[in-house]
Amino acid sequence: MNESIQLVVFILDDRRYALHFLTTERALRMVEITQLPKVPEIVLGIIDMHGEVIPVLNIRKRFRLPEREPGPGDQLIIARTARRIVALVVDAVSDVITVPAEEMVKPDRILPQLEYVEGVVKLDDGMVFIHDLDAFLSLEEEQALDAAIGANA
Repeated sequence: MNESIQLVVFILDDRRYALHFLTTERALRMVEITQLPKVPEIVLGIIDMHGEVIPVLNIRKRFRLPEREPGPGDQLIIARTARRIVALVVDAVSDVITVPAEEMVKPDRILPQLEYVEGVVKLDDGMVFIHDLDAFLSLEEEQALDAAIGANA
């Protein structure tokens, strides 16, 4: 039996990345982000979604893409890590795709210690980097984020 994986594909500076469909809760238009003091650099701030405080992460920083302020045309992907719900700022959510699991190339076959990437899928029109959301925040960043949210709650 051939297994397949479903991916939510999003765009950052004309590059395509993806998250597993099952880890994503929804995509929404940009909303106001409340900044917090003493948060890790990766954290832009927090949003309130139906009474739940959700940290907003700057994934551009992790992928060494040019920094820019989130704008009204951007989107947020609400996703679940093993430890928390987070919001990721992306240029756009482009598609939901299904690919055979065997087509995903593991990151160690591309570059040893390729961080934050679970794998790569080659499509007819280019590559999609599958993001490993659970590896995104270090333990220290998680603890600093928890402390900052707790202090401002």
